[in-house]
Amino acid sequence: MMEVDDEMIKIKGEEEEKRKPIVVILVGAPGSGKSTFCDHVMRVSTRPWVRVCQDTIGNGKAGTKAQCLALSNTSLKDGKSILIDRCNLDREQRADFVKLGESHQVDMHAVVLDLPAKLCISRSVKRTGHEGNLQGGKAAAIVNRMLQKKELPKLNEGFSRITFCQNENDVQAAMDTYGALSPSDSLPSGCYGEKNTDTKVQLGIMKFLKRVDAPNKVRSDKTVPGPLVEITKENHPVDASQDQQMGSESGTRPLDSPPPTLAFPSISTADFQFNIERASEIIVETVEEFINKLGNARVVLVDLSRGSKILSLVKTKAAIKNIDPKKFFTFVGDITKLRSGGGLHCNVIANAANWRLKPGGGGVNAAIYNAAGPELDAATKNRAGSLAPGKALTVPLPSTSSLFSKEGVTHVIHVLGPNMNPKRPNCLKDDYNKGTKVLREAYLSLFENFASIVKTQEKLSDSSSVKPDIHSHLDGISNCDQKVRREDGACITERNKKMKGFIGETEFKKSYSVNVKENATNSGKTGQSMNKDWGSWAQALYNIAMHPEKHRNDVIEVSDDIVVLNDLYPKAQKHVLVLSRAEGLDHLADLCEEHLPVIRRMHDVGLKWAQTFLSENKSLVFRLGYHSAPSMRQLHLHVISQDFNSKHLKNKKHWNSFNSPFFRDSVDIIQEVSEQGKATLHDDEKFMSMELRCNRCRSAHPNIPRLKSHISICRSPFPAPLLQNGRLLTKGGTC
Repeated sequence: MMEVDDEMIKIKGEEEEKRKPIVVILVGAPGSGKSTFCDHVMRVSTRPWVRVCQDTIGNGKAGTKAQCLALSNTSLKDGKSILIDRCNLDREQRADFVKLGESHQVDMHAVVLDLPAKLCISRSVKRTGHEGNLQGGKAAAIVNRMLQKKELPKLNEGFSRITFCQNENDVQAAMDTYGALSPSDSLPSGCYGEKNTDTKVQLGIMKFLKRVDAPNKVRSDKTVPGPLVEITKENHPVDASQDQQMGSESGTRPLDSPPPTLAFPSISTADFQFNIERASEIIVETVEEFINKLGNARVVLVDLSRGSKILSLVKTKAAIKNIDPKKFFTFVGDITKLRSGGGLHCNVIANAANWRLKPGGGGVNAAIYNAAGPELDAATKNRAGSLAPGKALTVPLPSTSSLFSKEGVTHVIHVLGPNMNPKRPNCLKDDYNKGTKVLREAYLSLFENFASIVKTQEKLSDSSSVKPDIHSHLDGISNCDQKVRREDGACITERNKKMKGFIGETEFKKSYSVNVKENATNSGKTGQSMNKDWGSWAQALYNIAMHPEKHRNDVIEVSDDIVVLNDLYPKAQKHVLVLSRAEGLDHLADLCEEHLPVIRRMHDVGLKWAQTFLSENKSLVFRLGYHSAPSMRQLHLHVISQDFNSKHLKNKKHWNSFNSPFFRDSVDIIQEVSEQGKATLHDDEKFMSMELRCNRCRSAHPNIPRLKSHISICRSPFPAPLLQNGRLLTKGGTC
């Protein structure tokens, strides 16, 4: 135990006394349980709380918003935390209360009681003696009207923490969390619970009262709040000059709002026996490259041994390079018990995985799987079945995992480095040129995945230019009579005659021609913003990416960052689309260096699906790529078999969109964005009118039927360019 002098104890005591109050804004419809929440927290908590309720603020009677703000200001000046008990269902209603955080320099929290509408209405109708007299039959219409205007909060409004509660268990967990806060306790910042903050409930009152519950969510591993993160009371130094140790009491950085933090072990230096000196250089080099791209986020190198050589080497090299010790430091302790054993809150931890992504094997991998429980294994299997050296895979940790509930870990990033141990499979046999390259790629992939997690959390902020797509097929939207809603709220039918080209090939021509005329006359230009006006029909992919829960029949895989679905008009035996869920990524022209984790993740998911199809039919050959100028909004990757045996492949444009320079291979896009920060677009209209040529032997054919007849029997090798750089995928691997 470190010796701490009386002065340090005094300073620490004064800091404890000066802990700032917090403001908790409750967000929820009448009947969601806001008043019950306040009563419970105030009854059990040792922290001084004040409930600010507009229904009773006027001497027990309804008052005004101004009165609520006045009481809030007075309470904060007195050092008391406050609970804002109003509906606060839209941003405008919350805005004045959020400003309290800035004027009083306190943390702003939101607790969203997003319970099923039917439940809220039922409670409101049945209750008696309500403070605001909202009860009985009239309550149903009022609640329904309020829910239609619901706008869930986002971090960029000014909140440091948002907790979403979708059921009564979630509400109880949130009440317990805030009720357990002592005057000196704090909670970590971030968004806990429902990721999509743009969902609006717009269902009729008869549906509410008769048969419709709140929309079910698509299955996701990211379900919070569960038991929320344990309260942190200890402070820790953020100092690369000295390894932090479990149980250390020294330090000056309070954890009032712990930033996003990645804890990672040294990769490949244990069982895979990579040279420690070389490994330390790679760690510091990659950290230096990434650290300034992470905002206020931190990365921590963790080792269980107090006399760890890798920690000592990294610490020395980091100091020489003047890397900010507040953003990168070393820590001695168990990576699975950083919070409970050392008070260091890390919301993301890295696992030194094996290529099969299996539990066991000893070391960090076994420890993390054991600590996380079977939930991690199941969540990992849903993402991938294997991992290549130099790659990383992010797995959101289910809230039911003990690693989540006890340590506050929301994501595990599996990473695989090179093997230099001759007793282990795939040994590189002292080839340190290749080994160094692979290890560097592993750390870069790890940090890119972490950066993606950080940015995903930040993207709860407004994004003014959102442009996504749905089925990147060229035939347009399906021929159905269901209504679709424009962004401005106007309803139109998909059969509307004004929307000519909804079905068929002509819409591609129109859409493509707009892209070409507005953006370029040469085929070699690099990514530039196209500022394209996407028609209502072209929003379908975007709608699926943003709201996959509404498209259960289409979606075959969904996660925090991607959605996978079968192309509605497949141009081959197997044709799926991998959609990014990132706001503002309409097409290749929007890509920049910060999107590398996104397109790499899309590529990895595409490979997984291709391998799945190949296991069913080993004769298939797959290609992964993007259209230079897609007809539909939202960046999407095509995973398409090269047989092109489909009744939906009808004309020259269909063929050339996949068999000309217009189709950009995923591996090339990743390389271009990595090296030059943007993708090269081949979107000249001339590519669509090129003569029909076999994708194997390159022989010319006069029409689609003749071409199809030929390619069904052609067994010539693919052209040399397609056989390079892993552009084609077969049962035996990439070509």
